[in-house]
Amino acid sequence: MSETARAIATVFGVLFGVLSLAGLLVWVERRLLAVFQERYGPNRVGPFGLLQTVADTIKLIWKEDWVPPFADRFLFVLAPAIIVVTGLLGFIVVPIAPGIGVADVSVGILFFLALSSMGAYSVVLAGWASNSKYSLLGGVRSAAQMVSYEVFMGLALMGVVLHASSFDLRVIVEAQRGLWFCVPQALGMVVFFIAGLAEAHRLPYDLPEAESELVAGYHSEYSGMKFAMFMVGEYVGVALLSALLVTLYFGGWMGPLLPPVVWFLLKMMAVICVFILLRGSLPRPRYDQLMATGWKVMLPLALANLVVTGALVVARAGGA
Repeated sequence: MSETARAIATVFGVLFGVLSLAGLLVWVERRLLAVFQERYGPNRVGPFGLLQTVADTIKLIWKEDWVPPFADRFLFVLAPAIIVVTGLLGFIVVPIAPGIGVADVSVGILFFLALSSMGAYSVVLAGWASNSKYSLLGGVRSAAQMVSYEVFMGLALMGVVLHASSFDLRVIVEAQRGLWFCVPQALGMVVFFIAGLAEAHRLPYDLPEAESELVAGYHSEYSGMKFAMFMVGEYVGVALLSALLVTLYFGGWMGPLLPPVVWFLLKMMAVICVFILLRGSLPRPRYDQLMATGWKVMLPLALANLVVTGALVVARAGGA
């Protein structure tokens, strides 16, 4: 197989895999939360309810694709597409196994941070284009939340960059052969994980779409497949954050006996399950508590982790 054909096959393979995983996570989340809360989950459509996602998709396809007459039509349609596209593009730099990945980018971490910043445009434009006060408030909340927690996410990642001396995700995985970074960078990992929850609008940080206050927040006016694209974008974001946590802190594809791809997917699914179980465990804070936690707790912790890591790296280099 030529290099061009191999590259095209890899791109479509990753694209198909990520979108299939996003669809599967709809069932996994509902089923896992049901087990966690001792109730029935999806169990009517197909064996063990496995076809529930297919039934939901058919339902959304047949729903009226309505655009409010008072909305900005172009931006209203563009907003849900942005969140899906930025999430899928993030997988370009994720190394799944040795020699398996869409692209080997030397600044993979910077590419991911740039795309996460672009994702904020989706919810902001959705809130503004809907021309609804509830949607607008959700969009404004989202802008403040995502911009704030991107700062802490970036600072947390710098500890990993200092240890590996590279922004390349493949180099970072190889640097964990002796010891996974979840040990020396435990604090940075916690900060990155919490910031990822806020970036993906996952409970308890789903305040931009808090139904008790804002109906549904920035996607209040959306229906049909446009609403489905927001949901797909959320699950793609969760999968991307889980893949990056595995790559940055849990040794990526490394592990004994099993093939590298299997190890990567097993670790990734374990992190996704943590994301899901947090939804059924924690209450939603107030918005002022969310922002106060970010600037008064997360920022000092991220800076402390960066300073200590920098000091240790310099000391180690001096000793060598």
